[in-house]
Amino acid sequence: MYIDEACVSCIINQSLKVANAIDADEVLTKRLYTTVEKMGESFSFSQTPPEIAADVYEKMAQIANKVDLYDEVKRASSQKAQAFVPFLKEKIATADDKLLIATKIAVAGNVIDLAAEVEFDLDEELEKIFHTEFASNDFEKLQEELLSAKQIVVLGDNVGEHIFDYLFIEILNELYPSLEIIYMVRGTPIINDVTMREAREAGFDKLCRLVDSGVNTPGFTYSRATKEAQDLFDSADLVISKGMGNYECLTPSHRDNICFLLKVKCGVVANSLGREIGDIICKII
Repeated sequence: MYIDEACVSCIINQSLKVANAIDADEVLTKRLYTTVEKMGESFSFSQTPPEIAADVYEKMAQIANKVDLYDEVKRASSQKAQAFVPFLKEKIATADDKLLIATKIAVAGNVIDLAAEVEFDLDEELEKIFHTEFASNDFEKLQEELLSAKQIVVLGDNVGEHIFDYLFIEILNELYPSLEIIYMVRGTPIINDVTMREAREAGFDKLCRLVDSGVNTPGFTYSRATKEAQDLFDSADLVISKGMGNYECLTPSHRDNICFLLKVKCGVVANSLGREIGDIICKII
């Protein structure tokens, strides 16, 4: 999906979130904001929000003289997510439907999004997620697809959220032992998206096949992916796409059988899905 006018102001305002995250002084904050505001005058409406964001965040990183703008925030997000793991593992262990609970846990982690229009509290989300129905509910179809699939790709999204993805993939390994699972991460640091560094630290390389997609956008931009990532994306029986950035990049896509798992956190995505901000989504396209 391409950007619209609402995306422009959202992306410009992300400069202030970056300034806050890196404890920028007043001079640097103003420089970040005015630079992105100027870039906003020439945003291409034939690009997706993640493609625009890639250019914006690269420029902000240059101005701030940082390789990873959110390195400290990502570490804190991982630590916070890890603190919930014992509780979540108990939830899964005692569940009548382990896959359903693990899927909802994976979606709950999607609230850890530093670029969203609307922010949600992780603690509150985990209080209610198990009693919340999917607004778009293709969960039964997801179960059917997993039964026949031999290989799937899971497109990772944000750091912190990836800890919950780990629990989700653990259950997939348990329930579908012959299934090959590929977890795909970003090629370079972009916003708070998960890269090889955080995925390895979490142990994904021992859990499943871990692949660097090569993309520099906060979403899976197929044209920017490595040949390996493109081939895996094309050949997988099922792609499980986490989060809004991946949704924005993959609607539409040249392939079908993509299961989108996300929390709706902005009006543009809500309109695209025909849903409301705050809804949780399990939708196969």
